[in-house]
Amino acid sequence: MERKRSDIIADALEGKIFDGTFGNGDRLDEVQLAARFGVSRTPMREAFQRLALSGLVEQIPRRGVFVRQPGPVEIIEMFEVMAELEATCARLAAVRISDEAIEEMRAINLRCLAALEARDADCYYAENELFHHMLYRQSGNGFLEQECLRLHRRLKPFRRIQLRLRGRLKQSMAEHDEVLDAIADGDADRAGHAIRAHVAVQGEKFHHLIASLKPAA
Repeated sequence: MERKRSDIIADALEGKIFDGTFGNGDRLDEVQLAARFGVSRTPMREAFQRLALSGLVEQIPRRGVFVRQPGPVEIIEMFEVMAELEATCARLAAVRISDEAIEEMRAINLRCLAALEARDADCYYAENELFHHMLYRQSGNGFLEQECLRLHRRLKPFRRIQLRLRGRLKQSMAEHDEVLDAIADGDADRAGHAIRAHVAVQGEKFHHLIASLKPAA
């Protein structure tokens, strides 16, 4: 499936925020960026909206769009909460998931493996996201699912970029297998522990990323 132009632009802007090209507090000029990417202002606005959902920019009425680089404490705190929410999902899924859903998650994992072997981090992330969304749904708790989706959107750029760290794709794949095996065995405690460790380690990887961010003025 062909990706939306706005998503491609948002990914590119995320990269420039992470590598310090755009520093904390910098204004993102919609007209100049639209010209640089060769698009109309509509996909630029859609890209800004996606960045705003993940908290990387702040849209201020009548002033514009400004970069907001989260600090290390904020990132760690968000990942701590995400790890606990997903652990709850895994514990519930271990006793509520259907056989059909287990097979669907196994199919997702096989596609993750194919992306790993192809060294395609973007494809791996797309399938990885489906795996986690499936986990939320199989908790059987609609409120919990929506809370997980909300925070997942906030952490999306950070979860994706950490997959580019050396060896992380292979490690993530092994963690997925461990989570799914525990759920399939109906072992709620093991499933919760496995997914908590899987998400928490993503936050720990960010000392590499944080070091590359410009300090706030």
